[in-house]
Amino acid sequence: MAGILCWLISTIIFLVQLVIIIQAVLSWLIAFDVINRHNQLVQSFWHFSNSLTEPILRPIRNVIPPIGGVDITPIIALIGLELIKKLLCWAIFQIAF
Repeated sequence: MAGILCWLISTIIFLVQLVIIIQAVLSWLIAFDVINRHNQLVQSFWHFSNSLTEPILRPIRNVIPPIGGVDITPIIALIGLELIKKLLCWAIFQIAF
């Protein structure tokens, strides 16, 4: 049972990390005008990914502003999510055994 719960937590956190990475790449593509932000598909995915990641990234942005114009909050969020995943799985296995 503990293994299944740890797998579920790992999968959910992995999917959130994947959306954060995709949104970061999408923001670079929009910033360098590689893709058109006015495209309906791009706009709908941007709003979807932004609504998922902004509650995670906004508190980090409030503490750590962009450094030299570069927003490093996605990197910090990815590291933090990985740390949370490891701690939760460790705690689950400590409680279970």
